[in-house]
Amino acid sequence: MTARALIIGAPRSGSGKTSVTIGLLRAFARRGVKVRGVKSGPDYIDPGFHHAATHLPGLNLDTWAMEPALVAHLLNDAARDTELVLIESAMGLFDGIAGGEGRTGSAADLARLLGIPVLLVLDVSGQSQTAAAVAVGFRHYDPQVRIAGVVMNRAGSERHVKLSGDAIAATGLPLTGAVLRNPDLVLPERHLGLVQASEHPQIEGHIEKLADAMEASLDLDAIFDLAVPLTQTTVQSPDANLQPPGQRIALAQDAAFTFLYPHVAAYWRAQGAEIIPFSPLADEAPAKDCDICWLPGGYPELHAGTIAAAENFLGGLAEFAQTKPVHGECGGYMVLGEALEDADGVTHRMTGLLSHKTSFAKRRMNLGYRQATIAVDGPLGKAGSGIRGHEFHYASVTDAGTDEAFATIADGTGKPLGTSGGRRGFVSATFFHAIARNTV
Repeated sequence: MTARALIIGAPRSGSGKTSVTIGLLRAFARRGVKVRGVKSGPDYIDPGFHHAATHLPGLNLDTWAMEPALVAHLLNDAARDTELVLIESAMGLFDGIAGGEGRTGSAADLARLLGIPVLLVLDVSGQSQTAAAVAVGFRHYDPQVRIAGVVMNRAGSERHVKLSGDAIAATGLPLTGAVLRNPDLVLPERHLGLVQASEHPQIEGHIEKLADAMEASLDLDAIFDLAVPLTQTTVQSPDANLQPPGQRIALAQDAAFTFLYPHVAAYWRAQGAEIIPFSPLADEAPAKDCDICWLPGGYPELHAGTIAAAENFLGGLAEFAQTKPVHGECGGYMVLGEALEDADGVTHRMTGLLSHKTSFAKRRMNLGYRQATIAVDGPLGKAGSGIRGHEFHYASVTDAGTDEAFATIADGTGKPLGTSGGRRGFVSATFFHAIARNTV
């Protein structure tokens, strides 16, 4: 089976790409098409919605963090035994950083690298014929990025659809339909973006509603035909993958700990590692027969009181850390410190395995790619190893503590940012999420 692929892109964030993508994924699945969703860029929430819509694991492809061989390998692996892959762009289609040719992190990089065409989602609210000018601009901006068709989103009326649609059709770009403005189709959000699929109280019903809207509004046959067969390669799993940090990995997994990139866990399993989940919110400790404990990112700031009262978790983790590695990312970093101040200004004790303190009350957005050089041998590699990752959080460090730094970091363009995280004994943690090894 040769899978077909199509990128769902837009001029900007907030255009409705995610709703259109989720609705299309479920609509095609209803037709019996084996369809999988992929997210371009480091967004770790949307793959959960793709999973919920298709019941197939989500995936991130990031052209800045991942070398081209790894991108091709992961996409080919995801497309195995799949008929259609829909790749949802992050932000605007061409948005990225100055990371070098093909390494900007934008979805446009994927279009160039893999020859995948783009279905452009245009939010036409507040305009009519001008939407055609936007579409034409996208069509000619980069000849290596092919705009194969257009979806009009959030149209106000049938008259609005005709005015905008006729103008777009006159440019020669295929118009695959228009979705009318409907507040019932909007997904709920919070401080890091969308509320996670696993926490949406009526996620299945909402996905069905999105699929109904796409089936009623869009030409699914035309959209399927816009997708092109993926070029199959024999690329083996490159060295840029993050190696398993142990044979048996205790992974914190609940509403407070959710953000581990799907490709990371999949590769660990493919290499023979076992992932043993446990829930700190349920007062569970990591299994004693595991080789390492991993606390991923998530929303500990929303559950700080529960974590502080989880005596079995706190005691079990402290005992584990006496002889075996414990590593935390972002939310895990916050929990491994001495204290966490929540949004209401209430300070909760955390594990105290590291000496820093963090606050969600003193909010400041931290967002961007990170290049890290690891200080000492540990869960992410040998001393001096390079890691590419991403940081996105609103918490701030109110007390840096006295621990040694986990890594030296720079931003995505190489600008030095100083040190990051902390390490003490077998415990290490940092605010950034690791995506891939830097082999450049």
